[in-house]
Amino acid sequence: MKINTDGVLIGAMATHNNPKNILDIGTGTGVITLMLAQRFPKAVIQAVEIDGKAAETAGKNFESSVFSERLTINHVAIEQYNPTEQFDLIVSNPPFFVNDLKNEEVRKGIARHATLGFFDLLIDKCTQLLTPNGKLWLILPVKQANEVISSAAGYGLLLVERIHIHSDQNKPTFRQIICLKKGEAVLKERDFNIYESLKQHTAVYKELLKDFFLAF
Repeated sequence: MKINTDGVLIGAMATHNNPKNILDIGTGTGVITLMLAQRFPKAVIQAVEIDGKAAETAGKNFESSVFSERLTINHVAIEQYNPTEQFDLIVSNPPFFVNDLKNEEVRKGIARHATLGFFDLLIDKCTQLLTPNGKLWLILPVKQANEVISSAAGYGLLLVERIHIHSDQNKPTFRQIICLKKGEAVLKERDFNIYESLKQHTAVYKELLKDFFLAF
């Protein structure tokens, strides 16, 4: 699970006016953290990863990057992560196949599958970790996104932005990137198409990722 479309999309789309402290939950090999470090040159970024091998790889990637002084990897489950600071921006591309068949390879199963109660735990923890004006960005399938939005309201986190991700303009939404924060705000929604035609990315997709992908 080194690099995937979900990860690069949220890494490029998650926004905040001026984040000083950023948290990436479930960083994997560190791609999202590195993208955020490139986008927010003044931010200090903490990354959390439960899988030991992935955390080790992320640490090596961080050390090899020009952003190394601002990045820290924490090999720990999010429920056991207790930092001294709060965060202006929290980003996660979490596992989302709740109660689905587990992948035969256990490590990939951890990366892809969530247990019942996982999202409640995640939202509860993020509520504690966010600054008063902090933002939580997640990318999820539509069903899980709607469930998280409903659950988050009970913790005082409200939906302020939603991006509907489509394979192309003729396909239904298959992912939602959602932004939650404390306090009410005007909801902003938009659509985003990945492909113009077969194997041909849209201009907006190329523009979004041109600073990260050598191909663009």
